[in-house]
Amino acid sequence: MSQSLYPAYKIVLVDDEAPWLRSLSIILERSAGINNIVKCPDSRQVMDILATQNVGIVLLDLTMPHLSGEELLPMITEEYPDIPVIVLSGMNQLETAIKCMKLGAFDYFVKTDEEDRLVKGVLRSIKMLDLQRENIEMSSHFLSDTLSCPEAFKDIVTNDPAMLSIFKYLELVTKSNQPILVTGESGVGKELFVRAIHLCSKCSGPLVSVNVAGLDDAIFADTLYGHVRGAFTGANEARKGLVENASGGTLFLDEVGDLSQMSQLKLLRLLQEGEYSPLGSDRPKRLEARIVVATNQDLLAKQAAGTFRKDLYYRLNIHHVCIPPLRDRKDDLPLLVDYFLDEVVLLLHIRKPVVSRELMRRLANYSFPGNVRELKSMIYDAASASKSKLLPVAAFEKVLGKSGKDLRMSGSADGVQQNCFELCRQLPTIHEAIETLVSEALARADNNQTLAARLLGISQPALSKRLKQRQKMTK
Repeated sequence: MSQSLYPAYKIVLVDDEAPWLRSLSIILERSAGINNIVKCPDSRQVMDILATQNVGIVLLDLTMPHLSGEELLPMITEEYPDIPVIVLSGMNQLETAIKCMKLGAFDYFVKTDEEDRLVKGVLRSIKMLDLQRENIEMSSHFLSDTLSCPEAFKDIVTNDPAMLSIFKYLELVTKSNQPILVTGESGVGKELFVRAIHLCSKCSGPLVSVNVAGLDDAIFADTLYGHVRGAFTGANEARKGLVENASGGTLFLDEVGDLSQMSQLKLLRLLQEGEYSPLGSDRPKRLEARIVVATNQDLLAKQAAGTFRKDLYYRLNIHHVCIPPLRDRKDDLPLLVDYFLDEVVLLLHIRKPVVSRELMRRLANYSFPGNVRELKSMIYDAASASKSKLLPVAAFEKVLGKSGKDLRMSGSADGVQQNCFELCRQLPTIHEAIETLVSEALARADNNQTLAARLLGISQPALSKRLKQRQKMTK
């Protein structure tokens, strides 16, 4: 079985010392799973490699024969400005570091004593590059009206523009290996979107699902990480955890909002370190699966209440889709009713009943607190009890009879005014939106202003000026 390459583009290591090249490549693979590496011992070959291969990042030694790193650096940044260059030096010299940064280096590290920081720097540059590429692809993809993998969404019945935009977004973000957070009310079909994420990823491994609600801390760790023989009383045999079972595929954690604080910490460490240890083992294993989580709870509200970790929220919220409730896409009602009728007809071998205009009008004025799942149950129940050509309205009365008291009619002026008020009340101001973007960029960049500015598409001085203005306003 061939090992998958990470990242999708090549990382070029340039150094005239072959032992150091081998040592660094081993460190990157063991510490961060980075194995798509090109080792270049001759600096004269660097520009040819960049011209002929899909290179994303260059790690460049300064002191080399033929062409030094200081000579190569401006050549790379001039011809390939989108490729981050991380400079490596055998000496910790402040003046040299400043000079390299002025020449366009993305970062600067000392070889001898900064291996851990170097690995984190490479991972940070991978993250930045992935986000930049996703933004470019997203901009071009959203201008297109077609989906790249429509088969992944075939089980989601919709013609709603907001839903189609979600499909396009998911097609793009599944190309990275970052976690995806799926939110939405109960019954909107979050599990269908998770399955679509898995299919869009085109990964070779399986989709492994687990509902984490109600799992205590010990069961959570054992379920996800497994255990070795003798790890605890009764552990007579070793057992693989779901993380390992999902290798090469997708691990879906449903109801993540119900995790205890201790289990949240364990999940955070898995995402941060990219590795885990089965219970009773001191040999860590690499996380080889994409993590997708779902919840019907408001994680921001839980975070404000202190019941959900802020750092875990930002780790999970790198990619986020919120599935709209059925009441916000009423144009899909005729499609969904027809789809569920076809299902129940095939299941029960009955004649397909006709849906009257009166019934469709009544359904359109109902709020569907149970969303698509509730509609499916209603259609199945009514169709199975139908003895005529028409789907009986009376079968829906026990639910729809209450809708006139609970809802304003969707076509009424009061209803429109109420909806407009809600939309205006929830819409953030331009200032609030900018502040949110700046805060999110800083969080993703671990408060590195240079990286955050690149993510925002502005200069570092511009970001620094905005942060100073924010400080003045808060004083």
